[in-house]
Amino acid sequence: MRNDYLTRCVPALLLCVATGVHAQGESSSLSFPDRLWVSGQANFITQFNPSFPAKYSGLNSFGPDAQVATSRVLTLYTGLRLTNNTEILFDLESAGGSGLSNALGIAGFTNLDVVRNPTLGSAPYVGRVMLHQVIPLSAQYDDAVRGPMGLASKVPVRRLELRFGKLSTADFFDLNGLGSDSHLQFLNWAADNNAAFDYAADTRGYTYGFLVEFYDRDFVVRFGEMLMPKVANGLELDWNIARARGQNTELELHPNLIRDQASTIRLLSFTNAANMGSYREAIQAYRSGQVQTPDITASRRQGRLKYGFGINLEQTLREGWRAYGRFGWNDGKNESFAYTEVDQSISIGSDLRGLKWRRPEDKLGTTVLLDAISEDHRTYLALGGLGFLLGDGALNYGREKIWETYYNLHIWRGVYLGGDVQRVWNPGYNRDRGPASVFSLRMHIEDAANFGNSR
Repeated sequence: MRNDYLTRCVPALLLCVATGVHAQGESSSLSFPDRLWVSGQANFITQFNPSFPAKYSGLNSFGPDAQVATSRVLTLYTGLRLTNNTEILFDLESAGGSGLSNALGIAGFTNLDVVRNPTLGSAPYVGRVMLHQVIPLSAQYDDAVRGPMGLASKVPVRRLELRFGKLSTADFFDLNGLGSDSHLQFLNWAADNNAAFDYAADTRGYTYGFLVEFYDRDFVVRFGEMLMPKVANGLELDWNIARARGQNTELELHPNLIRDQASTIRLLSFTNAANMGSYREAIQAYRSGQVQTPDITASRRQGRLKYGFGINLEQTLREGWRAYGRFGWNDGKNESFAYTEVDQSISIGSDLRGLKWRRPEDKLGTTVLLDAISEDHRTYLALGGLGFLLGDGALNYGREKIWETYYNLHIWRGVYLGGDVQRVWNPGYNRDRGPASVFSLRMHIEDAANFGNSR
């Protein structure tokens, strides 16, 4: 009964926060300092794909028949600054609806908001709860933009930031100003993240962990130790970090590549240890006649490793016009475990604000995505094996190629309406299927209470 009550009430509360709290924040009767944060967002995405050609389909194929699916994500963000340098962040979330073909059959799937296990339901859950500690290392402060991940309006130029608790690895690693937010930017998994970055997360995209960041004026170094799921795409995390863990390191640089235009380079490395299966062992078991179909889960062994790296570039070209690029790679020997089935990823794109047509809050974006898998991974799928996302029963291999473009229309205050088109060649790396087209309509609502802006 309690979960039913929360399921009904929390979405209504989130929408009230998203649409009504802005006016309260402007009221002169509020006397809160900037120690408190309350904001809300609601994201609704409806996707449609027309029928497309497919010589065959398997258990994990993207369905070739025309279909429609709608997803929704509602989030209530809260935060409290205990001191000038210590704060607690707490987010409550509800994710519901579904994705096309239950988010199966395309490695660079078309909607990042989709929860990949539809049996989880839409009951509210704790998305993030973390302790955030800032350790000043200089007396000089810079202005900062307050938000759900940090409440201070000014921060030391040189500092350490420590975080501990439940969080999303992708909140801090491999960020990109053009492609990290499915609410206002691209929708595709391979556009909003480095698809080869198999970052530690449960089915909903969250984990528990520790993060330390060192900030200086021209660079940032960050390291995170996170819990891995017990099984691929699993909801339950393994708390024994001696045998299972995700370790992430990133160097963020701010060079002056183009005069008077902002540049950012992020260099990422990661290593995951978990109860992973081996593609090669699964193939050998099949070829030796031990099993009728290759099964990656039958070859799982605790402590197996997956490692990889990423290069992430972000460049302002002129006022309102930016470009980005990502390259990601992992070794592809052991099971894709937490994000998606990609072992090599390339993405290049750009976005443009509507300054020229007097719509400064509107935005147009376009990107091209190229994904690939290792030889062992493709052989496993070609022999009829299933991953947690892919498996057509056979495979005529080709790189998965995706083009995406969107237009985001600012309606009023924190209300946006977006249109998105994606074209997917070789869905699931299979030349015998597709190309597939996906058309999307997105409505996004957000707003925050304004509790002051003093440090």
